[in-house]
Amino acid sequence: MRKEMKKKEYEELLDPLQQELSEMHRWLQHAGKRLVVLFEGRDTAGKGGAINCFTRVLNPRTCRVVALPKPSERERTQWYFQRYVEHLPAAGEITLFDRSWYNRAGVEKVMGFCNEAQYKAFLRDVPTFERMLVGDGVLLFKYWFSVDQRQQEERFAERVVDPIKRYKISPMDLEARSRYDEYTRAAEAMFRHTHIAEAPWHVVDANDQRRARLNMLRHLLDALPDHHVPLDEIKLAPLGRKPAAHRIKAKVTRVPARY
Repeated sequence: MRKEMKKKEYEELLDPLQQELSEMHRWLQHAGKRLVVLFEGRDTAGKGGAINCFTRVLNPRTCRVVALPKPSERERTQWYFQRYVEHLPAAGEITLFDRSWYNRAGVEKVMGFCNEAQYKAFLRDVPTFERMLVGDGVLLFKYWFSVDQRQQEERFAERVVDPIKRYKISPMDLEARSRYDEYTRAAEAMFRHTHIAEAPWHVVDANDQRRARLNMLRHLLDALPDHHVPLDEIKLAPLGRKPAAHRIKAKVTRVPARY
């Protein structure tokens, strides 16, 4: 097994990828393209860290992260895909789904939140739904982050003792720990039914999270057309005076300078 990538090496490799991400975003806006990326996979596999690689460098107005809570009573009566459709991007935009409509094939199937008829209908309908998206010009990428159970347990243990990461452990995560094999079977069934030519699944080995992020980004960027768009030239006109220091004169409460 390869040694875990060191932080310094990771950051050196990540920087040019993020510059290319920024360039890719300009290309989307220039060409009027729409990009949808689904982040699925095991708990603790590092989906959130991969998403952060995008959000750290892209405009949040046109690159949005969608992480939907459990459906409301009203949403449960809607067409299953309806609440996801409203978050799809317009021209020049990116939508990153932190878990997506594939909840039905994963957590809902394993935890019994949908019945067998709903599950089978989803597996039947999702290829048609995704072909419609791709046929309308949406650039759709589906990534599954895979992690071994031993590595998953180490990350769960880290989250238990780290107060900053405690929010990442939900009662559902704790319940899922004992169902690793059930999730494996659910994922395999999902791949068999939804790995289609128009929207294939891409499995990312996430036992080393840093390598996983780099590999996922490189794969996405390589899969898109040539996305070089020159930056518009911007010239800052001279101020015509010395820069002024703005001293607030109004009566306000000031933040103490403690650092």
